[in-house]
Amino acid sequence: MILESAPLTVRPGQNAAFEAAFAQAQHIIAAMPGYMGHALHHCVERPQEYLLLVRWATLHDHEVGFRQSPQYQEWKQLLHHFYDPFPTVLHYQPVAGLA
Repeated sequence: MILESAPLTVRPGQNAAFEAAFAQAQHIIAAMPGYMGHALHHCVERPQEYLLLVRWATLHDHEVGFRQSPQYQEWKQLLHHFYDPFPTVLHYQPVAGLA
């Protein structure tokens, strides 16, 4: 399992519109092969910041299966214009022997 971490900074005044767009977009990602679940968290201290966590079966499922799919273009159109700056996405894997 791979955990995708995407810290998202939303343009001022766009929180409600972003959350509405994400409500639509989450159905796109949830239908992708290798998708295992996601959570979107809103920062308490910094109201323009969110953290998107997505679980994928493999890195390939995210980097190739999703990002190179036609569905990604729809995801991008719905969400990418909200971000400033554009997020740096990182991927994590579990540490063996730790729960």
